[in-house]
Amino acid sequence: MRRLLLLASTALVATAACVTINVYFPSAEAAEAADRIIDEVRGANDNSEESAAELGVPARLRHTLAALAASALDFVVPAAHAQVDFNASSPATRSLEASLKKRFSDLKPYYQSGAIGVTREATVAIRDRNLIPLPERSRVLKLVADQNADWNALYVEIARANNHPEWENQIRSTFAERNVAKLESGWWYQDSSGGWKQK
Repeated sequence: MRRLLLLASTALVATAACVTINVYFPSAEAAEAADRIIDEVRGANDNSEESAAELGVPARLRHTLAALAASALDFVVPAAHAQVDFNASSPATRSLEASLKKRFSDLKPYYQSGAIGVTREATVAIRDRNLIPLPERSRVLKLVADQNADWNALYVEIARANNHPEWENQIRSTFAERNVAKLESGWWYQDSSGGWKQK
């Protein structure tokens, strides 16, 4: 009897070891959430057709490649898949969005002048101090620092709201990509190497 119980326990452990739970980062849903939040912060009109076209192929291609990779992995190791509902709205995220939106109206003239731009880390940076009048510099430095604190807190909060703190970097990357796609003409952004480019 003991031997039978030991064999059954070993078989159960071996079976459980062969099953993995794969939870993939929902990139398309994250991009849609980023678009919504960026539009809300900037007070932009809803250009859903344009957003869908910009999101279009790259997001679908990433999703298809992820699905193919998952299928190949499932062939080798059977997996139990978890359905993920991406959550980018909570009381904390809404509060951060409101704070970002309020500050954005003060920062917009500096985006337009080229004094500040969007970084590759999905934050804001001063690109050219000379384009900020001397009496305004300390105020703009504070606005940028406060805006960055809220952006960074937002990425952490979205990851936390999804119970996946390890998604923070992917959320940040998604926001960086969508921020650039949604910039107004003439605004500045950092490319992947950190160099500044004008849209």
